[in-house]
Amino acid sequence: MAKISLLRQARHDEGASAGAADATDAAGAALEALAAELAATAVERDRAGGHAAHERERIRASGLLRLSIPTAYGGTGAEWSTVLAAVRRLAEVDSALAHVFGFHHLQVAGVLLYGTPEQQAYFLAPTAERQLFWGNALNPLDRRVIARAELDGYRIDGVKSFSSGSVGSDLLTFSAWHKPSGTALIAALPTQADGITVNPDWDAFGQRQTDSGTVRFDHVRLEAIQVLQAPGVTPTARATLRSQVAQLIMTNLYLGIARGAFHEARRYVRDEARPWFASGVDRHVDDPYVQERFGEFWLRVQAAEALADLAGLKLDAALARGPSVTAQERGDVAVAGAQAKVLAHRAALAVGSELFEVTGASATSARYGYDRYWRNARVHTLHDPVSYKIRDLGRYALLDQAPEPTAYS
Repeated sequence: MAKISLLRQARHDEGASAGAADATDAAGAALEALAAELAATAVERDRAGGHAAHERERIRASGLLRLSIPTAYGGTGAEWSTVLAAVRRLAEVDSALAHVFGFHHLQVAGVLLYGTPEQQAYFLAPTAERQLFWGNALNPLDRRVIARAELDGYRIDGVKSFSSGSVGSDLLTFSAWHKPSGTALIAALPTQADGITVNPDWDAFGQRQTDSGTVRFDHVRLEAIQVLQAPGVTPTARATLRSQVAQLIMTNLYLGIARGAFHEARRYVRDEARPWFASGVDRHVDDPYVQERFGEFWLRVQAAEALADLAGLKLDAALARGPSVTAQERGDVAVAGAQAKVLAHRAALAVGSELFEVTGASATSARYGYDRYWRNARVHTLHDPVSYKIRDLGRYALLDQAPEPTAYS
């Protein structure tokens, strides 16, 4: 299976500048080095869980936290399809830290899509210069964090769950419910701001190192420049593309899990597995039933990958339109993203669980850690029900009705 190219936006044959090509070549090399480093300890760390402080520092040192930040603010300025490819590559070896990495870039996307140029400079220039790590406390279904107007800003109080990457972060994007308007405020603050407490209480059976703690806000002061979307403001079609960035990060996370499971199963079958006595073959790889199952795995992964790549390019095209992007163009991205997510969801769960049917009982040894693929996929794919993605696709196929813009569609 071919490696993912990280050089999508800097190919010389498209006339990219030498500087842009060099920067992206360096990012690609850094990505491969980081993937190899994470792979060496992934099984042990998955078993231990907790906060991967050392590995997060290795991500920081790689320079890849700058990947999605525009060059005007000191970043690499990569297209989003390139960022998504990086998430996919890291998820092949460590889907928990790929999640942390992807959600860092999702918060950067929020600043770019919701923020003014002044806010973008305020948040992103220091992020690039100091290689700051962003975390997420924007769970829109949890309205326990309340925003109250105070002077020219707000006071924030409450608790937010499912805050991916919050433990060990430098900055946080969060949402807070504004009762007078019946809408949410979206803002960003330093994680160490007075009144913010991050509790490392994530205890799911998969994605054990996503640093998805519970964040508590106690009388936290929010200045006007830190408010990315004020209460009562209707987001533009372009701003609603943030949810599509989020969905495609998840899609590529699932696809990376599927690819990782496929590669490990193939390696084991080639190098270690013994044929079943009734197969009549000398090598396990020559068993026609094993070959049939690998054909199925391959189809699932290839189909999901093709749709994920297409969705990434559609996202790039929509974002390139800037403020001119239309609701219809946004809807096209949402449809492409939903298709890719459904197939990536299915591929991760299927390959992650069915690989044992071709590798055999010895492959269940804890030293391989092959169970992590299914566990990680199962936990993360529950983020939002895939049935609603299929419903959205059915509405589009039947009624030409694009998915309604929400935090999940």
